[in-house]
Amino acid sequence: MHYIPKLLSAGPAFFLSAWFLMLFGGALSTDVGIRPFSYLTSMIVTIALWIVLAPAIGAVGRGARSKKAKVDSVGVDV
Repeated sequence: MHYIPKLLSAGPAFFLSAWFLMLFGGALSTDVGIRPFSYLTSMIVTIALWIVLAPAIGAVGRGARSKKAKVDSVGVDV
């Protein structure tokens, strides 16, 4: 049940990150050479980034966790 707070915080984080993407996309649109985009487009881009990056972040975190677990009782790496 320790994953429930993390899961509940993901919803507001998604909407906030989509909002920030829309703000920065609009502020930098003339410098970057893009048209300002709507909040809906920003949400689509954000969910696409989350779908791509979440498995990669999970794999990196799992790899770091498994290396910590491979220490014997004396404290020497196996």
